[in-house]
Amino acid sequence: MKKIVVASDSFKGSVTSLEVAESAEKAILRIFPDCEVVKIPVADGGEGTTEALVHAMDGKMVTSQVHDPLMNLIHTEYGILGDGTTAVIEMASASGLLLVPEDKRNPSLTTTYGTGELIKDALERGCRSFLIGIGGSATNDAGTGMLQALGFRFLDKEGNELKQGGRILQDICSIDTSQALPQLKEATFTVACDVNNPFSGKNGAAFIYARQKGADDKMIQVLDNGLKHFASVIRQQENKDIDAIPGAGAAGGLGGGFLAFLPTTLKPGIQMVLDALSFEEIIKGADLIITGEGKLDKQTGMGKTPSGVLHAARKQSIPVIAIGGSIEETEALNRQGFLSVFSIQPGAVTLQQAMNKKFTLQNIERTITQFLRIIRHYHEK
Repeated sequence: MKKIVVASDSFKGSVTSLEVAESAEKAILRIFPDCEVVKIPVADGGEGTTEALVHAMDGKMVTSQVHDPLMNLIHTEYGILGDGTTAVIEMASASGLLLVPEDKRNPSLTTTYGTGELIKDALERGCRSFLIGIGGSATNDAGTGMLQALGFRFLDKEGNELKQGGRILQDICSIDTSQALPQLKEATFTVACDVNNPFSGKNGAAFIYARQKGADDKMIQVLDNGLKHFASVIRQQENKDIDAIPGAGAAGGLGGGFLAFLPTTLKPGIQMVLDALSFEEIIKGADLIITGEGKLDKQTGMGKTPSGVLHAARKQSIPVIAIGGSIEETEALNRQGFLSVFSIQPGAVTLQQAMNKKFTLQNIERTITQFLRIIRHYHEK
């Protein structure tokens, strides 16, 4: 074997994607000492995306003080890639559900303001290209908070500026864009979106996602009415009909907020990451790709990291082997196109043991060593 690419997601709660790649490299070089090993930490647009892209593209992490979903000040991080002009932001780091205590979750009040502050900070540092993951939100404000942080003003029928939260949507009568940050005219946004929910309606942001963010039936209906009303205002003022666009309902309507007011492309999360990495160029000439994540099952083919890696590899007829902490539906995974799939577990183990970092890394190295021994045997014949 002359070239093997390792492009795995993290095993969440246990090891990072980079740690998976480093353990795999040890195994590869033990069996094929002259092999070129290309390590590409990847993620699917959710947790770990910033870290993976920053490492792969010689970037840096930046700390910024922003407001959390309830407008409390917090410190959080985002990434700036090696080109100095591309920012990677996970909205959950500023506007995520895990930042709000369970007894205080209320999507009428929670806001994406902090996500806008991260974008503003990156703009002021010279960034003009944005890669943004929008999973795990605590909000249903249609991105109005984010836009407020960027200088947009949402006004009621008397011309008064509204505050924050999903509660304001039903009261918006006009949108003042005159004070929006001028740098936005030079910026582009690629948003990782793995859902197809429309902005409003029975399959929209409020009805599908607001309950898990703290809403009851009455609040869900009020929020949905607000989304419908806001979509109507956008249609009248911006001449854009976002209500039925697949993905506009993502993250409490944040997808729609991006589409309505900023130059935005929605992409599946893994596709956003692989495009940013120029993945198809990197894997050219590879003899094998090793990918994986914590759990592999028939859902793996629905937009998760291994499926994106597999899709790119099949264009170049490169075989892909997948590893995971847990494996289900092996035959379905094979039908999807994986050459083979392997559980890294040596036998029955406790969950605590399975999540132990040292144990996981040892098992990754052992598993890859074993299947590469088979490959070497037939290569030598």
